Amino acid sequence: SSDEATIISGTKLAKEVLKEVQRDVESWVSLGNKRPHLTVVLVGDNPASHIYVRNKIKAAAAVGISSEIILRPKDISQEELLDMTGKLNKDSRVSGLLVQLPLPDHIDERTVCNAIAPDKDVDGFHIMNIGRLCLDQPSVIPATAAAVWEIIKRTGIQTFGKNVVVAGRSKNVGMPISMLLHTDGEHERPGGDATVTITHRYTPKEQLKILTQLADIVIVAAGIPKLITTDMVKEGAAVIDVGINHIHDPLTGKTKLVGDVDFE
Repeated sequence: SSDEATIISGTKLAKEVLKEVQRDVESWVSLGNKRPHLTVVLVGDNPASHIYVRNKIKAAAAVGISSEIILRPKDISQEELLDMTGKLNKDSRVSGLLVQLPLPDHIDERTVCNAIAPDKDVDGFHIMNIGRLCLDQPSVIPATAAAVWEIIKRTGIQTFGKNVVVAGRSKNVGMPISMLLHTDGEHERPGGDATVTITHRYTPKEQLKILTQLADIVIVAAGIPKLITTDMVKEGAAVIDVGINHIHDPLTGKTKLVGDVDFE
């Protein structure tokens, strides 16, 4: 209803998107094109990264994209890693290439992201793709930001002239979401024409509350459980929670996955 905050199920929309992508892949292949192939480079043994990569491979398989994981030990040198991405850039079998982040401390992530060919950069983290995004030109858009954009478009949430708060300023989530939402709807890569406020860890909690209570849309990507509570959101506002937090559940003694919004 219009007087209650709207909670949107990303899961249902994700299924629809996957079906559409599957259809696109099959029609692409039926026209005689090569089946798309994703190569994922996974360094070290970060358990969360292994889960994320497994999910990416599963999603690729579901839409008919072939894929492979290249595992490398956590002590791989930056030079070896760059050498490998260079070869994969030139490999015509590879249509999309991603190096799973975070990387070990001795490797500079920015250098690695910039070493991936921009047209194979499925994460959208290459400086050229980020630059194109900032100039409202078509580019590969980081997945979480693209997902938020799709959710907004597909659920018919109005953005034109609306107030939006994006909680979180990370370069691969908060920043691209803000970029898509505040830019001109008439440009080559159309934006949302919204008035966007970006908040972060140094935004005082009272100030955050003032801003969220004015917002028509609140997008939360801060990585802080219970950052946003019901009293902070006005009636009829749309709330999109993209936070992922692993917290200890005292009831079960296990780790559970929660967002940044406390819906209770």
